[in-house]
Amino acid sequence: MDIVEGSWKVQDKIEEKAGKIGKGKFGRILKMARKPDMDEYKKTLLIVVGGLMLIGGVGFLIFWLWGNLPDYFMIGGM
Repeated sequence: MDIVEGSWKVQDKIEEKAGKIGKGKFGRILKMARKPDMDEYKKTLLIVVGGLMLIGGVGFLIFWLWGNLPDYFMIGGM
């Protein structure tokens, strides 16, 4: 059995079990959804944490530069 036949069999089983979850544009997505395994979960968590660290780091850098550089960033010479 090649991968295409296997994926069709899995999809058919999922559609049989799902019954009438939905027939709209989200129905197929809900039928195909599955719980991620631990490896997928760890990779997703790593990407999310990395993005949060990057955005937080950029925000902190802007905050630090704004507070510690000379007054040429101040509007109106306060």
